[in-house]
Amino acid sequence: MTIRARLYTAIVVTVAGLALTVGVGAWAMSELSDRFDDVQRAADARALALQLKFDVTDFNGWQTAYGYDNGASRPKYLASVARYESNLSRARVELKQPAEVRLLDRVEDAGDDFQRLDRVAWEALEAGRTEEVRRILLGPEIENFERAAKAAQELAALEDARAGTAERAFTDARKDAVRFLVGASVIAALLVVILLVTATDLARRAERALRRTPE
Repeated sequence: MTIRARLYTAIVVTVAGLALTVGVGAWAMSELSDRFDDVQRAADARALALQLKFDVTDFNGWQTAYGYDNGASRPKYLASVARYESNLSRARVELKQPAEVRLLDRVEDAGDDFQRLDRVAWEALEAGRTEEVRRILLGPEIENFERAAKAAQELAALEDARAGTAERAFTDARKDAVRFLVGASVIAALLVVILLVTATDLARRAERALRRTPE
C-alpha cells in the first residue's frame, strides 16, 4: 500500500470514529429526552391523582362542617366540589389508559351519588330537619365518600407505580448513555492515536527516502 493510501485510510477511519462518537451522543440525548418526557408525564399524572384524592376528602369535610354549623360552610363545600369537578375533567383528558379510565369512572360514580344525596341533605337542613341531615351525612354519605376515596387512592397508587417505573427507566437510560459515550470516545481516541502513529511513521519513511535520494 502506498504512503498516500495508508494516510487516506487512517484519516477515513479516524473520521468514522469521530462520526460514531457524534452519532452515539445524538442518540443518547434523544433517548434521555424521551425518557425525561415520560418521567414528567408520569409525575404530572401522579400529582393529578393525588389532587383528586385530596379533593374527595376536602368536599366530604366541608359537607360535614356545614351540617354542623347550620349551613355556614356550604359555600366552601360548593367551592370544593367545583375544584373536584375541574380536576376530574382534566383527569378525563390526560389519563386515557384503560385502568385509569375504570378508576376515574368509579370516582365519578361515587362523587355523583355523593352530590345527589347532598342535595337531599341540604333541602332537609333548609327545612330545619337537622336529625335527618346528620343521619344522611354520617350514614350513606360516608359510604359514598369511602367509595370515591378508595378509587382515588387506587388511582394514586397506580400513578405512583408508573412514575417509579418511568424514573427507573430514565436512570437506566442515563447509565446506558454514559456507557456508550465512554465506549465511543475510547474508540475515537484510539483511532486518533492510530492516525498520529501512522502519520508519524509515514513522515519518518518519507524523511529517510529523501535522505537516500542523491542530490
